[in-house]
Amino acid sequence: MVNERYLTIPELAKLLGVSRIAIYNRVRKGQIPATKIGRTYIITDKTIANILGKEVTRSGKKRIDAAVRKTVREYGQVLKQLGKE
Repeated sequence: MVNERYLTIPELAKLLGVSRIAIYNRVRKGQIPATKIGRTYIITDKTIANILGKEVTRSGKKRIDAAVRKTVREYGQVLKQLGKE
């Protein structure tokens, strides 16, 4: 925890170009992990890297694999035909 960097909700909102309320709602729903210190929420740099797509977690990899399998299952024939063109 010592070497980690943190952003507050307003800082993350500015970085992502969305409203503070949107970030706060995602934190409240548990979609963005955050730690509350006093009245301020902080988000770790690992979480931010995850949000920005710089790092993929194990659960993220599983979701991507599931999406690829579903796409191939539903559109496999179309993808093969597009590959021939």
